[in-house]
Amino acid sequence: MVVADAARLLAASVPPLTPDGDEARRWAERELADPVYDAAQPTAIDRIARAIGDFFASLFSTRLSGDWGPWVSIVAAVVIAVVIVAAFLVWGVPRASGRARATRELFGADEQRSAAELRRDAETLAAKSEWDAAIVLRFRALARGLIERGAVDTPPGATVHAFARAAARAFPAHAGALESAAGAFDDVRYLRRPGTEELYRRIAAVDDQVSTARPVLTELAGATS
Repeated sequence: MVVADAARLLAASVPPLTPDGDEARRWAERELADPVYDAAQPTAIDRIARAIGDFFASLFSTRLSGDWGPWVSIVAAVVIAVVIVAAFLVWGVPRASGRARATRELFGADEQRSAAELRRDAETLAAKSEWDAAIVLRFRALARGLIERGAVDTPPGATVHAFARAAARAFPAHAGALESAAGAFDDVRYLRRPGTEELYRRIAAVDDQVSTARPVLTELAGATS
């Protein structure tokens, strides 16, 4: 009898395990007030990314009425391809243009002529015995020819001797002739020594040799000052 009375008193002192509606709402409000739930909420970036993903997913969905589903997918693919191409044209072309401007600079001069044009002009000057100018142009033709072939890279400010060293790495069999040609260019262009037919023929010979030789390096040889 005493045990039964104690059990009834204990049950009366413990709150019911199944709350009523108001109590359940209060429990839920207290639980959701915990800051851990705020941290788990998606950020604005998460919601934007999900919206973009849902948009593209809906484009490729075939749940449209009739035969529109596949056509919408095709149109969406074309639109995406056009956007990619447009982005390449907008951001890719300026880099290519900057590269073209950089390669025009050749040993302190803004030189826009091709290797073939430089060789032709050098031969014209040599025929007039204007050896100083002919030597300068023929060496620039040599350098421009290797740049056009992708065998050597001459960044702005590169010296003729830096170019000769880079070219020698690509054409080691002609290393001595390349350095000698660079020395002749320096003598005429910077030291103001008179050019001669022998110097011109020396540069023309190495130009002809490397223009038909195959570079031994698989990577672009870089010239630094």
